[in-house]
Amino acid sequence: MKRIMLKLSGEALAGEKKTGFDEDTVRGVALQVKQLVDDGMEVGIVIGGGNFWRGRSSENIDRTKADQIGMLATVMNCIYVSEIFRSVGMMTNILTPFECGSFTKLFSKDRANKYFAHGQVVFFAGGTGHPYFSTDTGVVLRAIEVEADVILLAKAVDGVYDDDPRKNPDARKFEEVTIDEVIEKNLQVVDMTASILARDNKMPMWVFGLNEKDSIVNTVRGSFQGTKVLV
Repeated sequence: MKRIMLKLSGEALAGEKKTGFDEDTVRGVALQVKQLVDDGMEVGIVIGGGNFWRGRSSENIDRTKADQIGMLATVMNCIYVSEIFRSVGMMTNILTPFECGSFTKLFSKDRANKYFAHGQVVFFAGGTGHPYFSTDTGVVLRAIEVEADVILLAKAVDGVYDDDPRKNPDARKFEEVTIDEVIEKNLQVVDMTASILARDNKMPMWVFGLNEKDSIVNTVRGSFQGTKVLV
């Protein structure tokens, strides 16, 4: 495994506050990623925007405008998190599918590969750049484009279950599940559009709990406690 794409939920980075940022949480993620970069791993990161904006729950805002606000929320998240990464000694760059002035660079595969080759952590902000697509679809799309080996989905729940473990204590956790089963049973690993894109392009996904100690490093180094979604 040489190149990974890490998906972080905005809510997870907010910690117990559920909104904004929890700096200790973000710094903990940064220190784990630094270990991987120091090992020679190439790391791309996509961050959701849910700690700032859940526009799809509003009936008073046009869906296109709501999704545009969500895209900007992911840009804010990436700017903040990339600065925490820099504070612990990493080089970073942020790519977006639309112009953001001097805040970010415009995404291209060649540009991303150049940054990876220079040992930089690359943040992919702004989703796909289009409404009606989630950051789930964004992370799968970017992972395919830059030819990542795997997508790591760091979530509040420590894997894929046959039911919501927060509501059903008898929910069964899968060690492995195929992407076809995820689609057929609607297991909510990522949304349906992202699931089909991953299946059609044979992009594996590993799901694990962000809040477990050293979970990112352990996942990459072989002490995996989550669920592997196979293609």
